[in-house]
Amino acid sequence: MPSEIHLAFAHPAERADATATRGILDRISVRDYTVEVEIGAFQAERGVTQRVRFNIVVEVQPLSGPIADDVDRILSYDKVTEAIDAELAEDRLNLLETLAERVADRILAEPQTVRVFVRIEKLDRGPGALGVEIVRTQDTTVGADVAADTAPPRILYLDARVLETPHLTTWIDQLAAHPQPVILAVGAANVPRPVASHPLAQRRIDLLSLEQNAWVLAARDARCKVVATRTELDWTMRNGQICLWAPSKIVLDAVDGPSPEIREGLDLTLWFASNVAAHDVILAGVPVPEGPHPCQVRSHDPNQAQLAIE
Repeated sequence: MPSEIHLAFAHPAERADATATRGILDRISVRDYTVEVEIGAFQAERGVTQRVRFNIVVEVQPLSGPIADDVDRILSYDKVTEAIDAELAEDRLNLLETLAERVADRILAEPQTVRVFVRIEKLDRGPGALGVEIVRTQDTTVGADVAADTAPPRILYLDARVLETPHLTTWIDQLAAHPQPVILAVGAANVPRPVASHPLAQRRIDLLSLEQNAWVLAARDARCKVVATRTELDWTMRNGQICLWAPSKIVLDAVDGPSPEIREGLDLTLWFASNVAAHDVILAGVPVPEGPHPCQVRSHDPNQAQLAIE
């Protein structure tokens, strides 16, 4: 019988053997799958990549009948590596724990899977490997609640100059009465911003300027809920509340985010509209910019009390 200390550091395959409780299960494994990725909660881990190693064991129900050398009848190794690659491409993450949960959830979505062991280690943060390991089953998966489908959201962009308009409450009343989910986005305050010599520092300054105005608007109308993450955004929309986008985390954590040269609220809002597959974007106080857009974009005269909502 392996010792508990040995099992604590053994490969997930050995841990699967030692903890088997549901009869004979087949197993597939991916060992030492190593990728270069930007991940981590510390500032020193932003803007750089590091090696991350995955060891995964998936327990699956044995097949009934002959395999017949048919790849479609088995859970392919590719499903495991694709789960890793898909989650790495989804967001820039701070925590290995989050990545492990998401990879496990994706693998458990495969109908053959019974239990999955996920070990993830950072290889460049010190003289050894630093990592986490989780075990999840179909009936104990954490975070496996599937979000209910929501309609594509409508985005109302408010230039800083129209935040004091007397029509703002009327606009929010109209949007709240409409079944389409609503996201409000705001422009930066019309005050001089500090200038930094490093583009990443300047990006944070610009984003904070936008968030200042988001909180100003939130203080004016309690129906507007400031949201900073995709999880908050999805929950708020599903529950019929009006979202007020605080862009820092979503922009900074996006794998395929906007370039540092995109600094202003309008440009970031149009990028965000593509990111959330928005139904349309209404621009209050600014004209529609030239160029292709991810959805229908139209301008609204801030002197008009009624929004043109389809």
